[in-house]
Amino acid sequence: MNSRRSLGFLPLVATITVLVVPPILTAQPPAKSTQVGKASPAVKPAMLQFPQGTATPSEFCGACHKAIYREFSEGFGADLQYGEILYESPDGKKVIGMPAKTSMPTLHALAGTDPFPMHARTIEVGGRSCNVCHFPQPFDIPDINKAEIVKPKGRPKEQEVGGLTCASCHLTPEGKIRGPYDVKAPHETVRDPKIQTAAMCASCHSEGKRVVGKQTQTFLEWREDFNKPGLGRQHCQDCHMFRTQRKIAEDFDVPVRAVARHLWTGGHSPQRVRTALSMVIVQAEDGKPRLAFHVINVGAGHSVPTGSNRRAVYLRAEVLGPNDTVAAREAWMFAPWFQNRPDDRKYLEEDKKAPDPIAAAQADAQGPHETPIRAGEERILAWTPQLPVGDYIVRARLIYDLNRYSDPEHTGSQTEIYRASLAIKVVD
Repeated sequence: MNSRRSLGFLPLVATITVLVVPPILTAQPPAKSTQVGKASPAVKPAMLQFPQGTATPSEFCGACHKAIYREFSEGFGADLQYGEILYESPDGKKVIGMPAKTSMPTLHALAGTDPFPMHARTIEVGGRSCNVCHFPQPFDIPDINKAEIVKPKGRPKEQEVGGLTCASCHLTPEGKIRGPYDVKAPHETVRDPKIQTAAMCASCHSEGKRVVGKQTQTFLEWREDFNKPGLGRQHCQDCHMFRTQRKIAEDFDVPVRAVARHLWTGGHSPQRVRTALSMVIVQAEDGKPRLAFHVINVGAGHSVPTGSNRRAVYLRAEVLGPNDTVAAREAWMFAPWFQNRPDDRKYLEEDKKAPDPIAAAQADAQGPHETPIRAGEERILAWTPQLPVGDYIVRARLIYDLNRYSDPEHTGSQTEIYRASLAIKVVD
């Protein structure tokens, strides 16, 4: 539906049924009465409480909700990959990542420990606390039609490192566990159908009012560009939390139900990003080198790229002549703006006085550029290379990049998501 988190939606956790607490954490019943001749009344076990609030470790929930916890903590069943993200340090360029592009936990599980945004926070914003999306206190799910979504309150600084937890999404301000079903459990529960809608994502995956082209607008992009115009009925979890039939608490007598997989695949999933865009190359005029590249958002219910302004999609085109020699090259970049205006080098002097001068300047230094491709949009980019008479092959690739501020030739953070080619003839 970014921070560099953006990358996927706030957990739309599908369901909570029976939570059986490990023995060391179970509330103990009162001691039996020692009075003779009086029958002891039946004592109802105390309901489980969550004194740590949303800082409650997810391992606590995982003791019973094993499959969900394995998905959340290990990315089990997904193709999530960290890659190699290049960043600048005082000692020169360095790489953060897993060179083998190995499987990784979900980005929600890494919210408080992901090294790249932690580095960015240190360098770009003076080390101050990140957006509360990484460590929210319990919040109410907002009205899906509200023009501007209010951010949750953040946890105290000493509790930030825990990042997003199961409780971040499931624990209500009243201390109950919300889910889509009516259930009986050793903790208080409440059925809330909104947990299965995009409204669940809105608090963290939108910032401010709708500004077309700006970063951190994923929920608003979905609502204004996809849902309201009737492009589809899907909500965030329909694409980012595919469902399966299973028990919630595997070791207990609970029903098999439709349950969402807690994976939230997004920018770190090659499989996910490769479903978003398609491209067609057209020779706009027979015999002439007038080319048109149609980039079409066919698979995302929001803009592509979305979330953090760091994310980008490059369109790289080249014309090949005899013996595959390169006769011409061109490139475009699609990326969210850092602020409520286009990134542009003309603002670099003004950026020196901005609240976040480093972050603002690195965005403007790359502008102007193309805005993200909106849901359902077909963007047409024209190019007329200077070509002599002859036969040519036009080739083009779409490449997704997790960090556009690194060297564009650094491919460790990039994923090719589409390629196309076209044979053309240029005549007098």
